[in-house]
Amino acid sequence: MRNEWKDLEKAIAEITEIAEHFGLDFFPMRYEICPADIIYTFGAYGMPTRFSHWSFGKAFSRMKMQYDLNLSKIYELVINSNPCYAFLLKGNSLVQNKLIVAHVLAHSDFFKNNIRFSQTSRDMVESMATSADRIREYEQKYGKEQVEKFLDHVLAIQEHIDPSLIQITPTHTTGNTTNLKTPYDDLWKLDGKQPLPPATRPSQTPKQLEKDLLLFLMKNSRVLEEWHQDILTILHKEMLYFWPQLETKIMNEGWASYWHIRIMRELNLNEEETIEFAKLNASVIQPSPTSINPYYVGLKVFEDLERRFDHPTKEEQRLLGRKLGQGRAKIFEVRELDSDISFLRNYLTEQLVEDLDLYVYEKKGNEWKITDKGWERVRDELVKSRINGGHPIIMVKDGDYMQNGELYLVHQFEDLELDLKYLERTIPHVHALWGKAVHLETIVEKKPVLFSYNGKKVIRRYL
Repeated sequence: MRNEWKDLEKAIAEITEIAEHFGLDFFPMRYEICPADIIYTFGAYGMPTRFSHWSFGKAFSRMKMQYDLNLSKIYELVINSNPCYAFLLKGNSLVQNKLIVAHVLAHSDFFKNNIRFSQTSRDMVESMATSADRIREYEQKYGKEQVEKFLDHVLAIQEHIDPSLIQITPTHTTGNTTNLKTPYDDLWKLDGKQPLPPATRPSQTPKQLEKDLLLFLMKNSRVLEEWHQDILTILHKEMLYFWPQLETKIMNEGWASYWHIRIMRELNLNEEETIEFAKLNASVIQPSPTSINPYYVGLKVFEDLERRFDHPTKEEQRLLGRKLGQGRAKIFEVRELDSDISFLRNYLTEQLVEDLDLYVYEKKGNEWKITDKGWERVRDELVKSRINGGHPIIMVKDGDYMQNGELYLVHQFEDLELDLKYLERTIPHVHALWGKAVHLETIVEKKPVLFSYNGKKVIRRYL
């Protein structure tokens, strides 16, 4: 065991040196070897220090069962923090850990340098531990059942935030904070207004459509007590932290895959280790016949981008001023400035769509069939799937609908209908947080429809 640790420490030092030589710029790294139960707990919760909820336990049970049945395996987890924490699965071979270390170094470089992550809190491990303590205190004071019920409501709509608030929400507090009466008072400063007591705070009609449903409910609901608002603040902050990862999934995994391949090539592997690396790498970037493998697609787009900028055509050199050998500089620039939407829109070419055998498929009757292989349609559908992190955009239109304090929401339709069963299960959660009837306008079969929930049942009405 002691020799294994020494071998791993030596490998980490060598890989780190190679990564730095390539120009990767990452946070100080902290590595920990963890058993499967711990790794899958962290994977289910999203962080090693998050609050408890039954949905995380459900995710853990599903993920751990897949691991036990050898259907899937998490080799590592890496946290966007400074220092950056990487958790490696106990039982990994040395070659597996070498690949993983190279992979997580590239993730850390991405976290540190991509503009989407520039305003995220780098101390969320400690922050989430403090938040978990606060929620446990509420469980002791108000009862675990009441707190869990409220968490059910918020987690059902947690993705409906405005990620642009990442740019203006402070990541740390400075100056005198003794005048803050509650942990969420600073959020009221977003619109320059002072908080009112929950009992007298009126519902508002926003001057324009409001994207951040969680923040709107926090500021305007008449039924939320202070501890409710504090929990809303906690989940709002956590979702802002996770959001850049939703926006850059393909880029982030493609970048990490690109670099673990190149770093591993620099190591002095023997024949047996080379074969093991090749098998492991193939399993990571293997394309899927039914869905997008972000490791594979991201890797191939980065490789194609580097090749095209290393060897621009004479026309590109003449018209665009491109010079030979600029591929590596270009992919570092893209890593810094792009998200999945612009990455796919700008760099998924016709040749790549053909080479990757990408296509659009739809359900026709009882069968799934390929309906389009045209590269522009494929690219556009992929881009569309990444809008808003893959979640529908629900906007607040009126907080005093019918002049009765009811909530009117509008689905920003993007040629993709809502899952109506999911809608009918979710709108009661919004009602519980708002306290009065909730209405949601959307498009069904090309017709405008209004779904309403008054606390008893969901009613559908064509407009």
